[in-house]
Amino acid sequence: MTDAAFSPITHSGFVGLLGRPNVGKSTLLNHVLGQKLVITSPKPQTTRNRVTGVLNRGPVQMVFLDTPGVHQGEKLINRYMVREALSCVPDVDVVLLLVDATAAPTGDDRELASQLMAAPVPLVLVVNKVDVGSTPSDAYAGLHRFHAVHRVSALTGDGVPALLDELAGMLPEGPEYYPADMLSDRSERFIAQEFIREKLFELTEEELPYSIAVTVEQWEDRPDKNLVVVHATVHVERDSQKGMVIGKRGALIKEVGLRARQDLEALLGSRVFLDLHVSVDKNWTRDPKALRRYGYEVQR
Repeated sequence: MTDAAFSPITHSGFVGLLGRPNVGKSTLLNHVLGQKLVITSPKPQTTRNRVTGVLNRGPVQMVFLDTPGVHQGEKLINRYMVREALSCVPDVDVVLLLVDATAAPTGDDRELASQLMAAPVPLVLVVNKVDVGSTPSDAYAGLHRFHAVHRVSALTGDGVPALLDELAGMLPEGPEYYPADMLSDRSERFIAQEFIREKLFELTEEELPYSIAVTVEQWEDRPDKNLVVVHATVHVERDSQKGMVIGKRGALIKEVGLRARQDLEALLGSRVFLDLHVSVDKNWTRDPKALRRYGYEVQR
């Protein structure tokens, strides 16, 4: 989706994707990039960290910041995610506020809109999931004085080109912040951790996914064999959860590894050997030191 080699960048800027959980921010970013970069799940609060995705579209470079869903929650990990989302506002040129066409505005939608009242940048309302929902834009338009309103389906792509045209006209003159072949500023290790965590969201039940963190302990490139060797650890909070993640005779963790490996191979363009282990870290979601250890900085 890039023709930067033929169209030197003349305009560039940063676009923040904000919204409550499960409105489709990550799905929209993946569609815009034309490649899976960030994880998605029907379960809320899947995204925990801000992730940057880079799109060169003609002479315009758009740098998208995907953020965790803004929600209520008392655990340190929940408070971290909300701060991570809102902290992008001073760093961007445009904010896209995503909402859900399958539902009326919620308290979280209203609270987020009120927190953005003082934002120093224009806000664009993006009503997502129009392929399955019919809530009118007017139901949300009253939450803020929006620069523009777009109805899209991040899943099918309907309405996305018009949204990108709008953004291209809003970004200022500026340089190429990232090379044309760079998809994200996140490392391959980080993306691997996220892919593994996504599969755990898919395959585990109830609240277990929210008690899981993933770290890559070792990464080895073997270009002579077109192979990447990855050793990773899945961290849970309780001994009982370890057995649930491993599954009967190791079936669940094997399926997680298979699915994550397939996504990694598609991203890296090489074969992947993925070795997974499970470790117990008692109550890590409530421990500031553990949160920092797993990449969730709780102090700002």
